Amino acid sequence: MRAEPASPGLSDERIDRWLRALVKTPGLTSIRSLTEARSVHVDGVLHASEWLAAGSLVDVGSGGGSPGLPLAAARPDLTVTLLDSAARKTAFLERWAREFANVSVHRARAEEAGAGELRDAHDGAVTRALAEPAVALEWTLPLVRLGGRALLFSTVREEGTIAEVAPLLGGTLAGVVRAEEGERALFVVDKTGATPPKLPRPGGRARKRPLGRHASQ
Repeated sequence: MRAEPASPGLSDERIDRWLRALVKTPGLTSIRSLTEARSVHVDGVLHASEWLAAGSLVDVGSGGGSPGLPLAAARPDLTVTLLDSAARKTAFLERWAREFANVSVHRARAEEAGAGELRDAHDGAVTRALAEPAVALEWTLPLVRLGGRALLFSTVREEGTIAEVAPLLGGTLAGVVRAEEGERALFVVDKTGATPPKLPRPGGRARKRPLGRHASQ
């Protein structure tokens, strides 16, 4: 376990304009201050970049576009897919994806994408505020090919859950990056084996019965 490094910052006019649109658009973020939005949605996610190799990345449950858009801006060697199921959110994402040559948008439920055309299709995946960690991991790791990596933003108290659930999905918890203050953490899960064919489960079953020792399977 190690501390999160100081954010390197990101100077990009496209990100500045996206942030202004993000805070003005209802339903995408509760933050209305540009300064706070940059701290949370840009500076607070850029440290994930150092854990990603060049290649394809999917932002699962992208919502308003963080962390996918900041990572795309900081890392032009990444090809980023913003994945979300809500038509209103994907319409917003499509508007801003046109600003980035390395960004596309895919509208689908994460569990359907992970059981279908996007299964094992990406070198990396990242998710933030998607669902509780066991659920987020079930919806994220199937999208990653063998040898790839999933990154989950959560809190340090979820380390035990993620360490337990990752092997059930073909993953291994490889690192925990703690914020210098508070309980925020970035979990690094490597795809070391195949995700079982029955996972991810359809129809919201992951939320109803999360994987792990306390779940009713």
